[in-house]
Amino acid sequence: MRTDTEEPTPAPGAPPDNGADVVDIEVDCLLEAVFRRWGYDFRDYSRAHVRRRLLHRMDMAGMGNVAEMMHRALTDREFFGSLLAALSINVTEMFRDPPFYRALREEIVPRLRTWPFVKIWHAGCATGEEVYSMAIVLREAGLEGRARIYATDFNPEALRRAKDGIYPLEAMRNYTRNYQAAGGEGSFADHYTARYDSALLDRSLRANIVFSEHNLVTDGVFGEMHLIFCRNVLIYFNAQLQARVLDLFHDSLCPGGFLCLGTKESMQFSGHPQAFEQVLAGQKIFRRRLAPGAAREDEP
Repeated sequence: MRTDTEEPTPAPGAPPDNGADVVDIEVDCLLEAVFRRWGYDFRDYSRAHVRRRLLHRMDMAGMGNVAEMMHRALTDREFFGSLLAALSINVTEMFRDPPFYRALREEIVPRLRTWPFVKIWHAGCATGEEVYSMAIVLREAGLEGRARIYATDFNPEALRRAKDGIYPLEAMRNYTRNYQAAGGEGSFADHYTARYDSALLDRSLRANIVFSEHNLVTDGVFGEMHLIFCRNVLIYFNAQLQARVLDLFHDSLCPGGFLCLGTKESMQFSGHPQAFEQVLAGQKIFRRRLAPGAAREDEP
């Protein structure tokens, strides 16, 4: 006789239960299937982040399990688009983290002036709010005509919204506060036009911005940049993927170029830890070191 606290005895010849979570197995299978079917690779994203997003999308679609969602993602392009949006990282705003932008204005922009032309990469730009923030900083610093911004993301829908430069009018109040706290030199309202419940950013801000698709997980080096932004993206990657992306940034920066990360991100997993120096205490702004003996253009 078996008591209630005893485990049932496995049937003879039954495979052992290794305790793996069924949902985790299904998520693994879905990510592998998405990569093989559509070429988007989320396999090295933070598993907690991916699982949470997928289960939320599954509930919204009224599906019973991840396996059902996987079948639809493989056969229904429109549904896969919604799944792609669910896995994208689109939490952003203009002049997000004002102390960072103030440090950028006061410490980094003067160093950018030492180059005759500046190339800036916003990697994982999402819907573009931080891209336009930098465009405004450059305009107010008189560097607009000497710089080009490359804004990339793997999500084509997010890029389309970024190109449009149209944001909810109600968000402008918060963006105005951010702008002012970040050391804005004029009126933030000068940079957009209000139309009903939307704000259309000044189209001239886009004159020196190039929007294009680029996937940090699968794509390679992106030019030779003087400044790279990738803020609050690495936190969604596992250690292995963080290492790959940090190496990609190292190889995409010119010597003396700057890398800006989010407040909770670091160079911990970089394969080139000695190649970077932190520029400012309290800000995740790093500079790729120059070769020994090379002259620094921004110093006498």
